[in-house]
Amino acid sequence: MIAAIKPAGSNTRGLLAYLYGRGTHDEHFDPHIVAGFAMLGMPDPGRDESATLTELGRYLDEPVRLRNSEFGKPVADHVWHCPVRAAPEDRYLSDAEWGEIAQRIVQAAGIDPAGDDLACRWIAVRHADDHIHILATTVREDGRRPKLHGSGVRVGDECREIERDYGLRQLKKGDRTGARRPTQAEMHKAERLGWEQTSPEWLQDRIRAAIPHAKSAEELLAYLEADGVLVKARRGPSGDLLGYAVGRPGDANKDGKQIFHAGGKIAPDLSLPKLQARLESSEPEEHPAARRNQPSTPWHKATDALDAVHTDLADDARAQAHITAVGELIEATAQKTPTALRPELLAAAKAFARAQRSRVRADDRAAHALRSAARDIVNTATGPDGSALAALVAALVWAATIAGRWHEAKGHAHQADAAREALQHLQTAADHALAPTLVDLAQRQPEEDASRTLASDVRAAIPEHAERILTDTSWPALATVLTDAESRGHQPHQLLTEAAAQRELTTARRPARVLITRIQHTGRNPIPNRRAEAARRRSALTASFPPTGPDFARPAAVTTTPAGQQHRQRR
Repeated sequence: MIAAIKPAGSNTRGLLAYLYGRGTHDEHFDPHIVAGFAMLGMPDPGRDESATLTELGRYLDEPVRLRNSEFGKPVADHVWHCPVRAAPEDRYLSDAEWGEIAQRIVQAAGIDPAGDDLACRWIAVRHADDHIHILATTVREDGRRPKLHGSGVRVGDECREIERDYGLRQLKKGDRTGARRPTQAEMHKAERLGWEQTSPEWLQDRIRAAIPHAKSAEELLAYLEADGVLVKARRGPSGDLLGYAVGRPGDANKDGKQIFHAGGKIAPDLSLPKLQARLESSEPEEHPAARRNQPSTPWHKATDALDAVHTDLADDARAQAHITAVGELIEATAQKTPTALRPELLAAAKAFARAQRSRVRADDRAAHALRSAARDIVNTATGPDGSALAALVAALVWAATIAGRWHEAKGHAHQADAAREALQHLQTAADHALAPTLVDLAQRQPEEDASRTLASDVRAAIPEHAERILTDTSWPALATVLTDAESRGHQPHQLLTEAAAQRELTTARRPARVLITRIQHTGRNPIPNRRAEAARRRSALTASFPPTGPDFARPAAVTTTPAGQQHRQRR
């Protein structure tokens, strides 16, 4: 059950005309009052032919007129409107049940507290089977205004109780981090103009698509303008950016003026302070050892950066930062991925947007590596090779799984649902990304004796999952991957052990495929010959500090043959 409190209005009679009218699409039938502040003596145009809407409006507005006559400044925002709608699959509710529900909602909101004889006047009108409209005038009988601060949260909590008490569909409790739902006017306008999305939805998608391209809020606004979004920046006397609003071309009001939406009104995490915290967080200090063995492409860098997601779950602020950045990385990957995978990845990015924000304050500096990887991907001129893309999407699957588990453990119901929805799209994308690689690997599978040896390595490294892996249709492809890695100097047993430690396999749909993408990534580079590397360093040191004097013999040069054998030659 959803109760959507609308912005305060000033025309009681006008709202009554809508409630008792035929509706925009003739969807209203039998409008009548099911509950109110005082049913006795209250006119109901839906049941009394002699009653009029004007009479009912004056009846509801009487405390407002009395207050306005006593005080110099009239009340102009006194109309409180709250539609209450049941889910499509909910059972039919009688007038009496809807009346009880309305009473509970106005009590929770503070319109008509229990036992208060001087509360506001209100009515609940039913003109359809699945919903009612509550209309109240927010001036009490004693002339004071009701205390409605936080009424949305209280009404939402009461709806969850109503769902349990009446056996209705159970919705998740809100946490005030969700994006604003489109209004009926916005939806009707989009339909009239032939738009697939309302303006706030369209603008939200454009802003989220632009975030991976920017290092600052200024860069973000410049990118949006280049992308065709209308931007209105609010600046202080010094020129500093204080706020921003965006508009969709062609979205004008009745006077023909462009409509702009503040970023924070589109979604809570798109306000200027939140964007600045994400985009302009300073880079954490890097340990010198971290500069060694840098990934060769942005795609490999992103896959490596995702490994940090599951290591920071103990710290809520760092976990939230990583989850937010994972959403940016999904968006960046979708923009640069081959056309065949793009729809699933875009759908995953759209779904995961709800999982990116919660009430936990993120430590944005912790996710700098992920955010940097996303930025590198959108700025790269070349697409990924098949194995690099498969490894990255598989890593995103695991990251979405971790995000869902973290949100569920924290009681973030909406975010956990969003992560699960994104996970379904990512799994489909992962299957498509890996398919060409599997075909190539299957054509190069090792000899039977080598496969038996590798199977022994699987049983020794991952005994609890060995049978699932070895009976998987992708096992020959995994054997090929292990053979390729072994030819580059890696130990299959060690690679299998490390891969299983990085991603648990119990919940994996196809553990052999998980290992394929993981080992292709970690075993892609050959292991250097240690003796040859030591000799190279000695030669470099000697060249830098050459010995002098007759007692020093010229050092021998060390060379390495393709077979890895070392030969000493005299110069």
